[in-house]
Amino acid sequence: MDRRDVRTEVVTGHLPAGAADFVHLPVEVPRGVRQIAVSYTYDKPTVPPGTVGNACDIGIFDQRGAEVGGRGFRGWSGGARADFTISASAATPGYLAGPVEAGTWQVVLGPYTVAPQGMDYTVTVTLTSGDRGAPLVPRYPPSHAPGRGRAWYRGDCHLHTVHSDGERTVEQLAALARAAGLDFINSSDHNTAAAHAHLGPVAGDDLLILTGEEVTTRNGHYLAIGLDAGEWIDWRYRARDDAFGRFTRQIRQAGGIVVPAHPYGISLGGQWKFGYDDADAIEVWNGPWTPDDEASLLTWDNLLTAAVRRGDGHWVPAMGNSDAHRDPDVVGLPQTVVLADGLDRRSLQAGITAGTSWIAESAQVRLAFSASGPHGEHAGIGERLPVAADAPVTVRLEVSGVPAASLVRLVTDEGQLLGVPLPASGTVEWVTTASLASYVRAEVRHPAADGGASWLPGPAAAITNPIWLGHGK
Repeated sequence: MDRRDVRTEVVTGHLPAGAADFVHLPVEVPRGVRQIAVSYTYDKPTVPPGTVGNACDIGIFDQRGAEVGGRGFRGWSGGARADFTISASAATPGYLAGPVEAGTWQVVLGPYTVAPQGMDYTVTVTLTSGDRGAPLVPRYPPSHAPGRGRAWYRGDCHLHTVHSDGERTVEQLAALARAAGLDFINSSDHNTAAAHAHLGPVAGDDLLILTGEEVTTRNGHYLAIGLDAGEWIDWRYRARDDAFGRFTRQIRQAGGIVVPAHPYGISLGGQWKFGYDDADAIEVWNGPWTPDDEASLLTWDNLLTAAVRRGDGHWVPAMGNSDAHRDPDVVGLPQTVVLADGLDRRSLQAGITAGTSWIAESAQVRLAFSASGPHGEHAGIGERLPVAADAPVTVRLEVSGVPAASLVRLVTDEGQLLGVPLPASGTVEWVTTASLASYVRAEVRHPAADGGASWLPGPAAAITNPIWLGHGK
């Protein structure tokens, strides 16, 4: 290649402690450029114990603009990559292939944390001229698969690939989903829709792949599940910015649903600060069961009780996902089991938002949960049993595929009203009334690691959404 076809620019700078969340570095791209390549480095000085060090994300926006919610997004890799390349026909995972048009592009740095000494950075931009080449033709997955009609479908809606900070290709992810016995998954890389264009070839009649995103803000993460393919959702705002509603509307206009992820996540920025008024469901179980899941479950249960108090019939269902990134993360641990009219985007979303679903630690766990009244009334998970306040209600749980020593908990708006070892038959029945329990939900727990010495039960094996009891909206 003639060296005259390549132009390189190096930008250096210093960010003080307390720098803005995002720093924009303009890049003037002349006509005739076919490829833009960017690399960056930053220093990592030693900091005192308990003090944050330097961590800096990176991405890029094209000449269409870098304003929040704008049209110029071309990719984001967070802190997962030190360099990336974009051309018409190809792009580094996490970035969008397409023409490199003339105008002012913006390299965006995201100083996640800055050491007391500040952060010195170097960004190198290389522009290569020449023939643009053939454009990439996106191969999006279909929005439906044959399925089994109205049935229970198993899915994992929080998964990462090489298109963000995961280490698995889309091919590897699909293979693991099939091995886990899943019917559907949702693509949810951090802050980018780059994987969408590559998912079509790995979907199939046996695996529906929804296109989505994990929107990773500085005040919590949330899943956009089942977006129109290629749709991107901005994340560059905090709870104090009053922007969350704007982007939840965008998600729903693009056919998706909104699910706060790991509300008590231990990573910086992983705690949910936006509230739940605009959520379609809540991820109460994220990966292997840990204390933050216990906190999420208790918060969700409090929201159910608040729904009883309001009496408006609106409540927010629970779901669970693996958040798998790399080995040894297990795809499908946990998984949400959804009663839906078919294996398609709309039907699955309807089941998730209606709460006709439950959460299992694996495909080996099977469960049936129902309530019946004295005159043949019947309701399943997420449904309402319309009975008089004093009418006897029989609650029945059938479960298999869990350890014999498992504990069954039946939880209501008053708290746990039944906690018994799972019988050998795998079936538990309990009689209550709507005056005693406005709702009842079931948990199946592994034995506690400390033998029950603490107040916390053991890790979950299965959790259901509630059955609502009594006349109500």
